Amino acid sequence: MPLRMRKNKVTAPPLCPLSECMQLLRGAWAPNVIWYLSAQPRRFGELRVDIPRISARVLSARLRELESRGVIHRRVVPSSPPSVEYELTELGRE
Repeated sequence: MPLRMRKNKVTAPPLCPLSECMQLLRGAWAPNVIWYLSAQPRRFGELRVDIPRISARVLSARLRELESRGVIHRRVVPSSPPSVEYELTELGRE
C-alpha cells in the first residue's frame, strides 16, 4: 500500500533578490559568460577561447538567452567581415 502524500503546512517565502538573480542566471555556463564579460566586451570567438569546454551551440544559446533577459547587449561592429561584440548591460553589471 503506497504512503499517503501529506500537504505542506509551510507558506511560500516572499520573493527575495537572490531568487530573482537566480532566475536571470538560469542555465549552464551563464555565470561563466557573465564573468568573462565583466572585464570588457568580448567577441564570440574570444569567449570560446575563454571558456574552452563550452560548445559553440551552447555558447550561442546562452548568449541569446542572456540577451533576451536584458543581461547582455549584442553590438554589431561595422567591419569587413562583420563581427559582433557582447557586453554587460547595467543589469548584468549589477
